[in-house]
Amino acid sequence: MRPLTALATPFLAALLLGACSLMSTGKTDPAPLDGTAWILAELPGRTLAPGATVTLRFADGKAQGSDGCNRYSAPYTAAAGKLEISPQGVSTMMACAPELMQQAAAFMAALNSAGTWRVEGRQLTLAAADGRALARFAAQDAALAGTSWRVTGINNGKQAVVSVLSGTTLTLAFAGDGRATGSAGCNTFNAPFESDGAGLRFGKAATTRRMCAGKGTMDQELAFIRALQTVASARIDGNRLELRGADGALVISAARE
Repeated sequence: MRPLTALATPFLAALLLGACSLMSTGKTDPAPLDGTAWILAELPGRTLAPGATVTLRFADGKAQGSDGCNRYSAPYTAAAGKLEISPQGVSTMMACAPELMQQAAAFMAALNSAGTWRVEGRQLTLAAADGRALARFAAQDAALAGTSWRVTGINNGKQAVVSVLSGTTLTLAFAGDGRATGSAGCNTFNAPFESDGAGLRFGKAATTRRMCAGKGTMDQELAFIRALQTVASARIDGNRLELRGADGALVISAARE
């Protein structure tokens, strides 16, 4: 029988050779894009329009987000540093100020022209096939703790998300101690919450007991409190927050305060 050291020597030599090869080339597999979210930081050759947040999220084979004016979604493929975002996507059709529309067109052109990508720390760069940078992004912070939001839509329990009643303000703030507080449009509330990645659960909410005037105000408050109890996931997209139920349906939408 050959000694163990004699058998191991060729194997160890191969491992060392492979390690040295990786160290010498400096090449590693690029970080996966799926499940990541980004905020546009630079469009080379353009000054970004103030007040417009442009976002990009990769999830379930789709690149989606806001172009600063409209929402968009398009299929994408990414492997070994190569990227293709299909021009055959969908988008809302809202009209915005001319400078926002021009920036949105330049942004979408950059996405559709991208051939490569790389992640360095908390920065994503999309580049053309020749290596020319087309767009740079900063990583989107997905943490809820310490954020405050103004509610813009509530699921009314009838398979529809309705806007907040005129003259009422609903808010939602997430504290670092695991409690959510805010205004339900009439009364204030607080509720414990647990957040794990994209998952979010609220415990039973406690509210003050004022009666408020205004048609529909109390009904809206009840719908909001009930909606909180059905939340199963949260997603921050720039200055927008979407809370969804276990079936994926939108439960509450909000804008950053």
